[in-house]
Amino acid sequence: MAGKLRVPRSRGAFSGLLLLLLGLWGGLIPFVGPYFDFAYTPDKAWVYTSDRLWLSILPAAATGLGGLILLLSANRVVAMFGAWIAALGGVWFVVGGPLSALWTENGTVATGTPVGDEAKQVAEQLAFFSGAGALIVFFAALALGRLAVVAVRDARLAEEQATVPPHEESTRPPIGETQPLPRRYARRPQPDTDTGPDHAPRRDNAPHHGDQMVAPYQAHPRTPGM
Repeated sequence: MAGKLRVPRSRGAFSGLLLLLLGLWGGLIPFVGPYFDFAYTPDKAWVYTSDRLWLSILPAAATGLGGLILLLSANRVVAMFGAWIAALGGVWFVVGGPLSALWTENGTVATGTPVGDEAKQVAEQLAFFSGAGALIVFFAALALGRLAVVAVRDARLAEEQATVPPHEESTRPPIGETQPLPRRYARRPQPDTDTGPDHAPRRDNAPHHGDQMVAPYQAHPRTPGM
């Protein structure tokens, strides 16, 4: 059961990346939109108000955090938790503006007034709040649907992790076992081309070309004074 909680990071990577980008969009557009004459009042760049904190910055932060969790998590429960956080941020983008009339003094929405003609005002309403929130909810729901299904690959991976691998016996010789003393010079094998009676094989132990030095082996080094 615990193995089925693990999912590939690619399962929520696409939705997580889009949610992260949408969170950045929702949090920055109120401050940079006035540069392009695309804004709500107050239509000045980088003007902070408490209404923008509640209606833009906080839901954008929730969306970005949920998208980042989706993008990085390999645990099914944690990734679904991130998707829910992002979905709540998207819902607040949609309903936060109308609900803000409940805490304003004159009963008007706290989002401000969109600038421009009617077509531009519709585009600003979609880009700043309702449209962005709907996209966030859609991609969060898409991630939740993908994470709720246990794929065949996930089940197979869980079964492989549950199988205990066989114990590999050590090939190391027992401690204290005597090992043969290696030669001082290890020679590379050379073809024996001299087979005549006048060409007997060399039996000297002097080093020749191609020999490699090997350190002598001492099984029991002597202790000074003994």
